[in-house]
Amino acid sequence: MKPGHLLLLGLSLLGIYSPAAEPDLVPAGVARVDITPSSPIRLSGYGSRRAPAEGVAQKLWAKALAIGDKNDRAVLMMVDNCAVPAYLIEQVATNLQKRIGLPRSRFAVCSTHSHTGPCLQGVIPNLFSQDISAEEQEGINRYTQELSAKIEQAAVAAITDLRPSRIEWTQGSAAFAQNRRTKGGPVDHALCLLRVADTNNQTRCLVINYACHATTLPGDFNQVHGDWPGCAQEFLERDHPGAIALTLIGCGADANPAPRGRLENAQQHGEAIAAVVKQLLGQPLRSLPRALQCRSEIISLPFQTHPTREEWVERSKKPGIVGYHAKKNLARLDRGEKLPETLPYRIQTWQFGDR
Repeated sequence: MKPGHLLLLGLSLLGIYSPAAEPDLVPAGVARVDITPSSPIRLSGYGSRRAPAEGVAQKLWAKALAIGDKNDRAVLMMVDNCAVPAYLIEQVATNLQKRIGLPRSRFAVCSTHSHTGPCLQGVIPNLFSQDISAEEQEGINRYTQELSAKIEQAAVAAITDLRPSRIEWTQGSAAFAQNRRTKGGPVDHALCLLRVADTNNQTRCLVINYACHATTLPGDFNQVHGDWPGCAQEFLERDHPGAIALTLIGCGADANPAPRGRLENAQQHGEAIAAVVKQLLGQPLRSLPRALQCRSEIISLPFQTHPTREEWVERSKKPGIVGYHAKKNLARLDRGEKLPETLPYRIQTWQFGDR
């Protein structure tokens, strides 16, 4: 992964709020754009795949929630994909700043981390342990630029949709996440819910955050699909006609869904999310204050010490991803390139109210 090509997996916005305040009407808008690929493309997430997707089992979406008026608006994006690279997010953020004056600190993009979404240019380039053909790479590059335009389109549409709304928050739990590293290891079952309602108390948007990998579907499932986050969105929107649902996976890297391996499992987990949300909406929710503070900072994360050239040579003799990755780095060294020593890492927080 090149410096700056960083995925923003989640935001710590749903659990951050100030003490109770009187409910405020807040300008809020929501939108979604279909990002389902229109032509065959390689899927990301599993290195075992060796051919383009064999069809579309579920549509993919870019969804946006805009909050605030012209002077303090912010946009949260959700994208059905394994990894959205930082260069693409920065490209869209720059366009939005020029087009509508949206500050970079008030624009956040989260990936659902579905392992059945299209490959994007420069994302996990060593995944398949072999070079991608020029024709397939051309399709990946084309889809990436289309995705960039559609993310921007969704953000602008959400801002255009701004209208007085109430923003509410609550928290429940769902039990299907399990530690993927250590059997019985730590896992976060908290399910955070943010609801946007109009002045008639009709649900306009539901944002859920649940810390779990989107790996219900295995590598031999070679069709476009949103995995359990996609199913959760589908069932939430079924239960709340006219509303748009966003699913975030927070710090879910160490958790896998259980059971997993079949499409029915992804649907089962989506239904579990929808059931928890239904229960939570039957109880009082906490109204969030109008004020929304957004902070964004890039820090520099150092890599471990790189292997020596001799060590790279030895690693290059190994099969699979280890050997392929070593050969790629040897090629960089042969071209006189210096391997990066740090990775730029953007941290963003959203906080409702003052502290």
